[in-house]
Formats: sequence, structure tokens, C-alpha cells
Amino acid sequence: MVSILTNELNFPDVRETSPEGLLAIGGDLSVERLLLAYRNGIFPWFDDDDPILWWSPDPRFVLFPERLKVSKSMKQVLRNTDFVVTVNKAFTEVISSCSKIKRHGQPSSWITQDMIAGYTALHELGYAKSVEVWRGNELGGGLFGVDLGNGGFCGESMFSKVSNASKAGFISYIQNTNYRLIDCQVYTNHLESLGAEDMPREEFVKYL
Repeated sequence: MVSILTNELNFPDVRETSPEGLLAIGGDLSVERLLLAYRNGIFPWFDDDDPILWWSPDPRFVLFPERLKVSKSMKQVLRNTDFVVTVNKAFTEVISSCSKIKRHGQPSSWITQDMIAGYTALHELGYAKSVEVWRGNELGGGLFGVDLGNGGFCGESMFSKVSNASKAGFISYIQNTNYRLIDCQVYTNHLESLGAEDMPREEFVKYL
């Protein structure tokens, strides 16, 4: 049974999710609650018209950096491109751009104004990170996520205005950090092509 959260700062056991992975409804997007959620394998995901929804799917889709797959064509892009990759230089622009991307099967973005405020607060405290991919002075793509501080990074969203920009940023960031595990949350073909794989939720939570 899906739980209804109160103002009390806690979550039910992740084993209480629905078959789809929905754990709880309500609560808030305070820094304290967001950090508690991520550290326990839970993340918020909802549309503008929904209440706050908290998820912990089983299995979890993850990427081990040492298993990152970079195709020959992508290696060529990384060698020959004029992309410049930076970190935490334009968080507001990155998350705003991610919120405007039209995604198949989603009538509206899950990155609501309340979510932007929550992640911006995490960013100001050093937890949420942005990766920017520049072509000249133009932001061609990027991504953002939450750094758990324990060797884990929870990727949240990415966008590209220029072909291969977000993929180049993701690969460059992973290859130049010391993360042990990248939480991709749920399956996508794109992330599978980069080496992401399913992990049982119980194992994932223990890993955190």
C-alpha cells in the first residue's frame, strides 16, 4: 500500500512499493527530505498536475563506471569535436534546459518549478551537480544529478541542442570522476548502450 507522507521527516521501507515502484505520496522537496530520499534509494518524479510522488523501482538501472561502453564513433566525436565540458558553471541554465525538453510519452516535464527550486537548493549546498557542454559560447547540451558523497551519483536529466553533446558530457564526466556507481534509475535504450544494467533494489540500497 502506497504511504501518504506527513511533515515528519521519514519514508516507509522501500520494500513497500507498488509493483510499478511507487512508494509514497506527499511530503515536501526540502533539502533534508531530498537527501534522505536519495540516500535510501528513493527519488521524486511527478508532473505539474500531480502531488509529489516518491519512487524506488525494482530492479534499479545502474552503471558501473569501469563498465562504461564508448562506441568507436563516439570516441571519434570525443577526439575531434570542439566541445568544451565544464562542471557547475551554469546549473540554472542546464536544469532549465532539461525542463524544456519534449520527451516521448510525457505530456509535460517532471522538472517542475518546485523541483527546480529543490535541486537548486541542493546545488547551493554542493550536492546537485551540473555538467555543461559548450560549443564556443553556446551551451550545446548538459546534464545534472545528485552527488551522494559516498561514491554514488544519481543522474537526473540531460539535454542536447547539438548532436552528441549530452552524451559527450556524460562520458567525459564519468571518466574524470571517482564515482563507483551511477544511478540511472529506470531503463532507457540510450543508457543501456553506454553499459547500464539492472541491479536488484535490495542490492542497490545496500550499495548506497
